[in-house]
Amino acid sequence: MNKAEFVDRIAARTGDRAAAKEVVDVAIDEIQRAVVKGEKVSFAGFGVFEKRARAARMARNPRTGEAVKVKKTVVPAFRPGTGFKELVTGKRKAAKSAAKKTAAKKTAKTAKTAPAKKATTKKTAAKKTTRAASATGRSTATSRVAAKKTAAKKTTAKKASTAKKAVRKTAAKPAAKKTAAKKTTKRGRS
Repeated sequence: MNKAEFVDRIAARTGDRAAAKEVVDVAIDEIQRAVVKGEKVSFAGFGVFEKRARAARMARNPRTGEAVKVKKTVVPAFRPGTGFKELVTGKRKAAKSAAKKTAAKKTAKTAKTAPAKKATTKKTAAKKTTRAASATGRSTATSRVAAKKTAAKKTTAKKASTAKKAVRKTAAKPAAKKTAAKKTTKRGRS
């Protein structure tokens, strides 16, 4: 998992990608600054980020086998906590977080409200056509039928436009592959 995937997972739990990215960036920056100063950053159950000093030593060049002097240096290090070790080894199972539950509730709520919005747009279209029909002298029943027809036309038009877009995208892919193949054959010939 890279940083972008990590941010996406946090955003899936919290619901806000921009805030998740900002939190990850700030957390990494603060950990780095503290370790550079020589402080230990400790998270109970997870681990400790710290600065370690390595003494000067003799090492071997793997290619030639020759002895090489290595100067003393300072390196960042991470020491995992016991809880993290137990999770990795399988001695303990990860607890389900409350954030997952709240994210699941949010998605369930939005799924319930989405069809309701479509129904309200159909109702408003029906009201508009009944008003227009009453102004022209039509009966209410015929105006309702006309309203349903116009709402149906709008939805089919939207579906058709999205289908056209999908066809355009799929049609563009083979053309791009052909041009890429032509470029590679030209390079191979010369």
